Amino acid sequence: MAVKRRKVEAAPRRKKATSRRKAPRAAKAASPANRAAPVSAAPILFRLAVHVTDLDRAVSFYSRLLGVEGRLTGGARCYFDCGPVILAILDVSLGTERPQPIPTMYFSVENLEEIHAQAREMGCLSGEEVHGAAGGAIVKRPWGERSFYTEDPFGNSLCFVDSKTVFKG
Repeated sequence: MAVKRRKVEAAPRRKKATSRRKAPRAAKAASPANRAAPVSAAPILFRLAVHVTDLDRAVSFYSRLLGVEGRLTGGARCYFDCGPVILAILDVSLGTERPQPIPTMYFSVENLEEIHAQAREMGCLSGEEVHGAAGGAIVKRPWGERSFYTEDPFGNSLCFVDSKTVFKG
């Protein structure tokens, strides 16, 4: 009996390893979309306290104007979540502190006209002039923002800015 033998093909030989290594690939330039934001050593603002003398009245005002409900936290305060910053309404009438109005709080909003209409209905639009224009009117400011100003019943100034026009310097 004759045995048939199959021809087996040899596996391809590997090249001998050499001591030369490939040069590393050049790093791709990071596109703005892929670039990580620089890490800042600056402190992060997480809460802003506003002094009032009537917590119930202040909570009603801010809930109505901002369109969000606050949460009573005890200690004569109410917190409103405003993005990454908490707006803390603090009733100082129970202690020895006198209310200290803050210069201006700025809110970036997507519904500027709606909030303006609400502020007009509430009668809290600013009567002050801001850079030669009525503060209570929706105006394009010299730095490019569309905004208007209001004042709470305790003398605190608020500015609402169209989120599409926010100027950060």
